[in-house]
Amino acid sequence: MEPLNEFRHNGVVKFSSETSGAATAALASSVPAEGHTRSAIVQLLLEGPVTAGDIGRQLGISAAGVRRHLDALIDAGDAEASAAAAWQHNGRGRPAKRYRLTAAGRAKLSHAYDDLAVAAMRQLREIGGDDAVRTFARRRIDTILAGVPEVGDAGADAREVEQTADRMAAALTEAGYATTTAPVAGPLPGVQICQHHCPVSHVAEEFPELCDAEQEAFVEILGTHVQRLATIVNGDFACTTHVPLGANPAEPGKPTTVRHAARAESTTTQGVSR
Repeated sequence: MEPLNEFRHNGVVKFSSETSGAATAALASSVPAEGHTRSAIVQLLLEGPVTAGDIGRQLGISAAGVRRHLDALIDAGDAEASAAAAWQHNGRGRPAKRYRLTAAGRAKLSHAYDDLAVAAMRQLREIGGDDAVRTFARRRIDTILAGVPEVGDAGADAREVEQTADRMAAALTEAGYATTTAPVAGPLPGVQICQHHCPVSHVAEEFPELCDAEQEAFVEILGTHVQRLATIVNGDFACTTHVPLGANPAEPGKPTTVRHAARAESTTTQGVSR
């Protein structure tokens, strides 16, 4: 039986084969005979709070089977349960518990090359200074989002911005960020881009340029300012970015030259590529 390689939400692929295989094996290794099911559950928990019923419906397994896996993850300190928020309860019966990975569980998904990456970044800074680190960070995110066309202009309609955010989420997922999008209503309507995993979070703790470059790229591609509401680096369960719709466009011409300049330089200068 092959592991589940992808799930979809709002039309966005959340997990690629590159992400789901190695990344979740650590949490599933304690039960080899049921490793694929455990890995699939871990992937769903990675997205954020989810009920046992939702897990069972998406994976086609019994409630008893789901609870057995969840109990094992909780006992290992890799998952935790919390009561549903008031707005999530329909008023019938007892609110269903929602499960998610703990910080310890997320740590087991970290890439094995964090120490090497940090050492390489330190060497890059020593040789080329802060500018070299910033240039590397921009090249990296530009490469990840290279296939996502920028929003046509600052006056683009909300639907175009939403579609572009979905394309960005798919590209980020392919790079290991397990990203989803969700509409936001209320006085500040918009769309939220939620990165449920960050393959470079441990590196970004020392080199915030990686996060800064990512946010700059979001602004340029979407043609509007964005606001970071939460980050994994700061201890949150996801990196959440709010994208307003129909207001506060980015200043024309201000950041876009940075993106194109970084791309142009990368074609003529040999350096660290990833």
